[in-house]
Amino acid sequence: MIETTPDDLRAALGVERWVTDLTAASPFDSLEALLATAHSAATPLAPEEVDEAISHHPRIGEKPKGEGRSQAFSRSEQGDDGDAATLATIAEGNAAYEQRFGRIFIIRAAGRSKDEILAELNRRLTLPDDEELSIVGEQLRDIALLRLEKLFSEEA
Repeated sequence: MIETTPDDLRAALGVERWVTDLTAASPFDSLEALLATAHSAATPLAPEEVDEAISHHPRIGEKPKGEGRSQAFSRSEQGDDGDAATLATIAEGNAAYEQRFGRIFIIRAAGRSKDEILAELNRRLTLPDDEELSIVGEQLRDIALLRLEKLFSEEA
């Protein structure tokens, strides 16, 4: 049996509607049931929920500020790979992305190299606004699912 708390859930995805939905559905019989419910509740995220969730994420290539579970997740997900030139190019891409879309670039960084992240950043800079917003919501959901697996895999 997996019992979730709002604080656990906020560390995975900082969207209060999603946290409320999952808290109301708790406890879960299995990790699979939790992940299925979490996936469903985050598909899709409304534009204002995307903005709400993004407010809890650092820019790719920047270290999270503060201490807490969400920040610890971000530190471990982004890793330390990448040379100075790649990191500088990502910073330039972040600025271009923010200018273009009005929000920070979000990607599931876990398991991706800085070169892969940079390639995806450049690709997504060319997308129409509505397509990019949809991708951001999917990335936030995927990040949340990975974080929930880390939080609750031992309980399963």
